[in-house]
Parts: sequence; C-alpha cells; structure tokens
Amino acid sequence: MSNNFFRLIGLILSLIILFGAVFLYFGSDVNNSVSLISDKISNEGFFVDSRKTPRLESPNLYLIEKNSLMASCPVMTVDPQVLGSFLAGESDSENRKEIVEYVVESGDTLSSIAEKFNISLNTVLWVNDLDKNSKIKPGQKLIILPVSGVLHLVKSGDTLSEIAEIYKAKTGEIADLNRLSENKEIFIGDLLIIPDGKMPSKKTYYTNIPLTDSYFILPTQGLVTQGIHWYNAIDVANKCGTPILAAAGGIVQRIGYKNWPAGNYVRILHPNGVVTLYGHLSKILVKQGKKVSQGQVIGYMGRTGLATGCHLHFDVRGAKNPLAKYPLGSEISWK
Repeated sequence: MSNNFFRLIGLILSLIILFGAVFLYFGSDVNNSVSLISDKISNEGFFVDSRKTPRLESPNLYLIEKNSLMASCPVMTVDPQVLGSFLAGESDSENRKEIVEYVVESGDTLSSIAEKFNISLNTVLWVNDLDKNSKIKPGQKLIILPVSGVLHLVKSGDTLSEIAEIYKAKTGEIADLNRLSENKEIFIGDLLIIPDGKMPSKKTYYTNIPLTDSYFILPTQGLVTQGIHWYNAIDVANKCGTPILAAAGGIVQRIGYKNWPAGNYVRILHPNGVVTLYGHLSKILVKQGKKVSQGQVIGYMGRTGLATGCHLHFDVRGAKNPLAKYPLGSEISWK
C-alpha cells in the first residue's frame, strides 16, 4: 500500500480521537446549554408543537448520546370544570360579580341549579319569574345572579336608599356589587343586583308603560333569530354593517361595552321613561348625553361580545318589546 493511504488512515484516527476528547470535555457544558435554552423558551410565553398547535408550556429538551436534541412536551389534560373556569374567566364561582345565562341540562332541577351556583332557590325563581311548581326542560335558558338576592330595574324617581329599603338590603353592599361610582349614581333602566334582598309581597316597584303601536319604529331589518330573552330582548340577524336606527327619539344615556349580553352597546332614554338598548354593534356613531331623533343611525350591526354571528340585541326596559309580535324566523324590513 502507498504511503498516502497510511497517512489518510492516520488522519482519520486522529480526527476521531480529537472529536471524542472534545465531547468528553464539553459534555457537561452542552447539558447546561440545553437547560439554558429550555429556561429561555419557557419565558417566551406560548409555544407551537410539531403540528403547529399552540401550547401553554415549553417542551423539555433532552440531549441524546451527547450529539442530538429531542423535545418532549408534557401531556396536558383539562377536565370540564377547569376548562369552564378558563372560559368564564373565573376560577371560583364565589368571586363572580356578573349575571350569567345558564342553559338547562338533562337531569337539572331548580334546586340543583341553585346549589350548583351557590345561591338560594328563591333567587333563581325570582329573577326568572318562576315558582316552585314551574317545570324546566333541557335547552331552556335561565338567568343566574352572582349572589343570593333579587334584580331591580331602576325607574324614574328611584333612589338607592329607597331601593335598599324596599328589599331589606344594605345600600353599601348594593353599591359595591354593582360597581357604582363614588356618588352612588344610578340611571333609569339600570339593572341592579340586590345582594341578600327579599322580594316584597306586593310588586309595586315596577310597571310596564303602555305604548301605542306607532311609538317605536323598526331599529333594523333582517331575520328574527331569537325571541324574548334576557332582559326583554329580541335578536335580529343580518349582514355586519347593517344600519341600526334609534327606535324613538331621546337622550343617549350610556354607550359602552359588556361582554355579555351586549358587546358594544348604546342605551337611549326616551321622554316617557322607557329605555332601549342596542347591542353587539360593530361601530357606535353617537355620543353619551346627546339627543337623537327617531330613525337616526346610531351605529352598525356587528358581533361584538358573546355573539356567534352578526345581529342586533334589541332590549326594551319599562315597556313591551315591539319586536315580540314578530314570529321567530320572520323577516322584518323598513320597506
């Protein structure tokens, strides 16, 4: 064999020995580097696995035979109760301060629902206008208060102290739970949760104002997709961007955002004390405190808040909802 061949073999053996020595020397540093990489990744937030699926945790990195890296992601399991907490944004039902809508499931009873939400049976009955003999069925929607008590619709002339006296409740607790301003200001059409309130024997605190058929005009056009539901609302679906009109003239009492049930909303106080609310708007065109005329465009239909599609949530407080006369699935139009 030629000398060149032996020189080549010698060079290969030298390189093998050299690389072996380097790995033995730097092996611990490689492991430390892997640890640092894993620590750095875990501080970056969300991660994407091999299927491009976002994860909440970083993968664990392992050195295989000191020459390869392998990522191992821990198995993540979430039971329905924990998942429900994530979606609701609350880990403890006792900390909830918002009204929620509950869909009755098979096997539910009024008592079991009250127990599930840690409120009294009377609370469930009062807010849903039920009695102990009422029957519920799967798919039915019930309003659930965050605490035991009652719900009050503020009317003209109401004061917080008078409301507290009617329901045998405490003014400070009402103000705290409803996140009222420091001056405890309330507005006609507000829905106040009265913690530990007791329903008076005679319901003299609320009446529906009779209206002529011509008092309200159609606030929008589209398909009636949901009948009377929380609070006294009808849903009308159409394309996003469909104009929303003031059903009657009045003062823009409030504009804002509430995840449930209205998303971006406008509330209008009319001269007779009735309040209308227009929810899930994609855009609001009016300002709080300004006058609006009947038929004025106040915004555009959208799907803000908890909405599965573009629609208007039209709520009437203090009078019958004029859209209630339209059957579910019917088309309403300005034509």
